[in-house]
Amino acid sequence: MRHEGHKRGLPDQVLEVSSAGTHGYHQGERPDYRSIEVARQSGVSMDGQTARKVTLDDFRYFDLILAMDAGHLEGLRQIAPPDANAHIALFMGYAAGHNTSVPDPYYGEMRDFIAVRDMVSQGVDQLLTRLEKANQFNAK
Repeated sequence: MRHEGHKRGLPDQVLEVSSAGTHGYHQGERPDYRSIEVARQSGVSMDGQTARKVTLDDFRYFDLILAMDAGHLEGLRQIAPPDANAHIALFMGYAAGHNTSVPDPYYGEMRDFIAVRDMVSQGVDQLLTRLEKANQFNAK
């Protein structure tokens, strides 16, 4: 998302992006080598990215927290503190208007990582277009 935002001329101060999991199984680890390769093929660097777990402060700090599937969405809603500022939604539902879960390619093959990349890329494009039309970036 950060990569696409930069292509659209959105500085980090306007579009702050972070990635976190609902569990800390891989906390501190780099992304899966297949994710790194698929991103590289698209011109996206994952240098410096490591896994982290969602924190309660994320709900207070970020405006929008997007889950990739319905299970994670429910988990996020359950742990959100009462003073949460973030709107919590399903990524594809919020971005593209259809409540489709993004499949986890971890136990699949490279083609599964490519399919997820393509799905997420489409969702990111639609999400940024939606936010631009709503002037979300001008409000910061």
